[in-house]
Amino acid sequence: MAPNTKQEREARGRARAYQARKAVNEHQVKRRVRDNIVAGSVLVVALVVLVGAQLFYFGGGPGTPEPSAEATPTAEPSDSVTPTPGANAGEVPPSDLAEGRTWTGTLTLNDIALGVSLDGAAAPQAVSSTISLAGSGFYDDVTCHRLTTGEDFSVLQCGDPTGDGTGGPNYYYGPVENAPADNVYPAGTIAMARSSDPYSMGSQFFIVYGDTMIPAGADGSGYTVIGTVTSGLDQLVSQIAAAGVADGSADGAPVVPTTINSFTVQ
Repeated sequence: MAPNTKQEREARGRARAYQARKAVNEHQVKRRVRDNIVAGSVLVVALVVLVGAQLFYFGGGPGTPEPSAEATPTAEPSDSVTPTPGANAGEVPPSDLAEGRTWTGTLTLNDIALGVSLDGAAAPQAVSSTISLAGSGFYDDVTCHRLTTGEDFSVLQCGDPTGDGTGGPNYYYGPVENAPADNVYPAGTIAMARSSDPYSMGSQFFIVYGDTMIPAGADGSGYTVIGTVTSGLDQLVSQIAAAGVADGSADGAPVVPTTINSFTVQ
């Protein structure tokens, strides 16, 4: 057989390069298709939640937040630990930290001191997590990234260290505790945001500044109520909520940038 010529070697090289580019391109196409399917699924779920929440907002409790995003306050994971359906994930503070008692303290937002009372008997796991995070300074300088101003849906969502609704303390817990049977959250209520999974609560919570109705999720659960604002709510309304949402909608970042200065309980 005649030895390979330079032209033949170059032809084979070009063929191999072509096949390599083709394989990469096919992989990229498959990945785009997969990503589009995932994105489409997420959009469908968000739209369903949004409608269920009266086009309101959170997709997680008023955790979700955005007529956009979910119709209920919602908290979507972005850290290394992700929610585990039906079970806690990560190093969740033990539920007995709440001691089955009432905890009182001050949640300061934009130098507005809100007196708070947390019910460790009604929501032992959620209150245990909250007092643990507050005591560690986790909430200091964390923003309140979402405000809703819809009719019968008035909440301010806080506690996400990333500031975009995706962050948390790198653990997730459940189940839902102390949710109102009638789905009504009176002004002054403090509750935990979550996604559709009852075991997706972390650090995000929402303050109800006007009587609010939040339909229960597909699993029949509402949102864990951890306590109430006992003073200062009128200032939150006049200095933050009254200014509305930055883009003029009923759900999104508040016009007045809002930050947690401190959160102390005892």
